[in-house]
Amino acid sequence: MPIALVTNYLPPYRIPLFIRLAERHEIEVLCFGAGDRYIPEWFRDLDAQLEQAPFPARRLRGPLEALTLGRRYGPLIAPFAGGAVLPATYASARRYGRPFVLWASVWAAPRSPTHALTLPLTRRMYRDADAVIAYGEHVRRFVARERGTANGVFVAPQSVEPDVFGRTVSEAEIAAFRTRHQLPPGPCVLFVGRLVPEKGVGVLLDAWRQVSPPATLVLVGDGPLAAGARATPGARLLGPLPRTELPTAYAVAELTVVPSIPTARFREPWALVCNESMHQGRPVIATTAVGAVAGGLVRDNETGIVIPPNEPPALAAAIDRLLADPALRARLGAAGRTAVAAYTYDSMADAFDQALAQAAARRS
Repeated sequence: MPIALVTNYLPPYRIPLFIRLAERHEIEVLCFGAGDRYIPEWFRDLDAQLEQAPFPARRLRGPLEALTLGRRYGPLIAPFAGGAVLPATYASARRYGRPFVLWASVWAAPRSPTHALTLPLTRRMYRDADAVIAYGEHVRRFVARERGTANGVFVAPQSVEPDVFGRTVSEAEIAAFRTRHQLPPGPCVLFVGRLVPEKGVGVLLDAWRQVSPPATLVLVGDGPLAAGARATPGARLLGPLPRTELPTAYAVAELTVVPSIPTARFREPWALVCNESMHQGRPVIATTAVGAVAGGLVRDNETGIVIPPNEPPALAAAIDRLLADPALRARLGAAGRTAVAAYTYDSMADAFDQALAQAAARRS
């Protein structure tokens, strides 16, 4: 029987993984198009994504259909997204005796009232899943605590396309980007992401007022804090950019900042911006609330700079340090490029293979 992989959207950074899985298994990707709190606006055209998918994919019509998936599919794979879709998929797997694989991104228990109410069911899914695929070592540790064992937990390292983000960007492209976006001369510091509080944008804008060397803060993205970004001296808000233009944005910048903060509902699962920046050889400043830090990709003074969350003076000091030290930027950028090379789609697909084999063996 085919495998059902349930997810919300088909963002470009997941396509290479799903292609590999379709080559290795009889798999169908089922998209429910919700749970998009952290999905950029330009990822939300699900119909277009399904039309262009180079593997079997279709729309999932919500939790009611998820309850019936065990009738026609063998193993069921589902992530922490989409409200009732995950528990409905789990219930269907158990009703029809199918292997259930949980694709886990959470590495700290949310503290909202809704999560408190659903905690017993969440813990049951962690413990009863036939296998778990974790975003990184930080998620594997959390899942192992919830399950009482690390057995059956496999790490699928978060990846982006090296041919897209690691390509050589010419000086002509850099000059054209600066002209097109009217960037002033001098160094740039880059932020890429949604302009929302949990991404640490407010902290970044406060910190920018304390940065000493002359530089431009370039923000790529959109969101409710856009007005504050526009009003910040020395900051330029470019809005959303096509993904193909992002490598040039990284190449223009001296460094990238990922200042996410923890909230009652949110802890940054990974932050693929770190991978993207590292592929371009640009150092990253990230907080301890970022999954790529907790998962071991961004290591303080080795592959990047790590700072505490929600502390504008610490962020400003880290930016000042990197802007003032080209040799440090070069060392961290080179080490980051080497480290991120191990985060591949083949390794991700291997983790799915192991989880599916474990789940099938446990059910049989």
